[in-house]
Amino acid sequence: MPRALTLGNGDLLVNFDARYNLVDLYWPWVGRENQTDGHVCRMGVWADGKFAWIEDGSWQRKLAYRADTLVSQVELRNDALGLTLRCCDAVDFHEPLLVREVEIEDRTGRAREVRLFWHHDLRLFGYDLGDTVFFDPKTRCLVHYKAKRYVVLGCFGAHGYGVRRWSTGKKGVAGAQGTFVDAEDGVLSQNPIEQGSVDSTLGTDVQVPASGKAKCHMFVGLGENYEAVRELAGRVEARGADVFVRRTDAFWRLWVARDSFEYGELPKEVVDLFLRSLLLLRTQIDNRGAIIASNDHDIVAYARDTYSYMWPRDGAIVAAALDAAGHTDVTRQFYKFCARSITADGYLLHKYNPDGSTASSWHPWLGKEGGEQLPIQEDETALVLWAAWQRFLRRRDVDMVKPIFRNLMRAADFLASWRDPSTGLPWPSYDLWEERRGVLTWTCGAVVGGLRAAHGFASAFGETEMAERYQRAADEVRRGMEERLWDPKLQRFVRMLERKADGSYVADTAVDASLYGAWRFGAFAPDDPKIEATMLAIREKLCVKTDVGGVARYENDPYQQRANGDRAVPGNPWFICTLWLAQHAIAKAKTIDDLRECIPPLSWVSKHALPRSRRSPGRTRSSSLPRSPGWRSGRPSTSAQLAARRNSSTGRLMARCCRTPSTGERALCESDRRELRPSNSGAPG
Repeated sequence: MPRALTLGNGDLLVNFDARYNLVDLYWPWVGRENQTDGHVCRMGVWADGKFAWIEDGSWQRKLAYRADTLVSQVELRNDALGLTLRCCDAVDFHEPLLVREVEIEDRTGRAREVRLFWHHDLRLFGYDLGDTVFFDPKTRCLVHYKAKRYVVLGCFGAHGYGVRRWSTGKKGVAGAQGTFVDAEDGVLSQNPIEQGSVDSTLGTDVQVPASGKAKCHMFVGLGENYEAVRELAGRVEARGADVFVRRTDAFWRLWVARDSFEYGELPKEVVDLFLRSLLLLRTQIDNRGAIIASNDHDIVAYARDTYSYMWPRDGAIVAAALDAAGHTDVTRQFYKFCARSITADGYLLHKYNPDGSTASSWHPWLGKEGGEQLPIQEDETALVLWAAWQRFLRRRDVDMVKPIFRNLMRAADFLASWRDPSTGLPWPSYDLWEERRGVLTWTCGAVVGGLRAAHGFASAFGETEMAERYQRAADEVRRGMEERLWDPKLQRFVRMLERKADGSYVADTAVDASLYGAWRFGAFAPDDPKIEATMLAIREKLCVKTDVGGVARYENDPYQQRANGDRAVPGNPWFICTLWLAQHAIAKAKTIDDLRECIPPLSWVSKHALPRSRRSPGRTRSSSLPRSPGWRSGRPSTSAQLAARRNSSTGRLMARCCRTPSTGERALCESDRRELRPSNSGAPG
């Protein structure tokens, strides 16, 4: 089930599903160690002898965020219970702490005693072996622990601070379902401790006046030892849970800074999506630098793997978007992360875990002919260089570049040398869709961008010989693109060249939305006739000609495709491909009227952001962007996977629209071709 709400602070990330169940609890890395392993943690309500879990069908739900902040805004209505609950959830901007606030409104006209229950199915370190949960009389909280993972669960109710109703027990052992069953009569067993495969439920009483309202809070705190969570619970008790909600709300409003942009004629819904995209992107970024593709744990059920990895390409695109929007402090650690990850031979591997270790991969080291091959997507190495240079043009942050300069130049040396001398183009590597191996137009465009970035860095730091070598290699790749990837008969670029066993190349001429990479990273100007012709082919061949609209990835895309060869449907529309058309419109714009061409695709994306499903168990408005809506219904064809790249495209586009020409992306169109004057300080590092 798609994650309806995502909250985080760079160390702690939590996800709620569309039924308002807490389902993911990542800590201490964003995307690594899901302390629930994706299992449901429920919330339930007892009143007048009746009980209902929030996830059941008796509730009407509205799930959303407060505007311009990372605090949820949830309304739950149950006619059978005669109650409306208004909830807000916040991961504190600084502490490893989730605070949940519930306001209960009576709709029967009678004073009520209402009991709220929170069930937690924790699996510390991501597995349910050797856990312990106990009631701690010192903190008056429940504490789960295993080795260096401690979780404290506390609450505030009619009695004030402290847990007075609780249950600890086993789950999945000898038929035990879990302690949540114990809550359904409104009374908990108060078992003081349990070990093994365990879960817990805590409850609090709330006295609600007739036709009135009353509040309660619960919190989840994390630490590496008992003292850490004991002190954290003490701070919550001393200050009050509402303080942490209030300060987190204020912090993210300051961070997203709605008033720092000029939005011109952009529709309000597009502006709101831009700001929400910035906030959602931040939740997926670990404070140590990893920018994670997606943290939707449901995919584990199908593939026994996740998207909780950092692809350097996706990370670079996100970092460039955040840098363009002015959030350069967030991305600093990303560039350091990538610099540390560059191999001795100068390339980045397929993907990485949030802690910097090498992640799982399906790219083989052995080629079809039995020879050794590099298991890489070369654009991932190139785009880190490109994004770092875009940042440097804005910030001139020499102190950040100095310690990583040599590593970046090692990557540039790889880009310059890992080329087929017969074509001047890079050797084959895997494409950005991770479906085919060849010499991609996208990848070649990225390599030109990376090499020109390296030329800029080397020139800036006085390494003249290096700069000349990188510029020469960039020119040769660009020339190879014109000679080998431009098809004069088709009057457009081809998707890729496939290398045969005898060393010859055969063109794959399919129209692919990724052909936009020929201009995006600076290989060609956006208004170059070759680019204009190629982008026209994308519009003509890949626009989905149904009421849904949007742009498909490529001709006859089989991904989630059920159109059965309908020529009007080349594939499901993808958000990122549709946004690429908007990027091209912005990049080549010379007048305000030209800029208006970007508004329809931006509005289309806003219209189809999650949720769109009539089958959704509640009304949610998360503004997450899944890969694609269905071509027929407009409803998401997948869960909200790989949301980072999609939302980053929205963020980058909006940053380009909203920044003034003196500081924004339109100025950087020229800066891609601008050299910094060499310094006298010599190369760093």
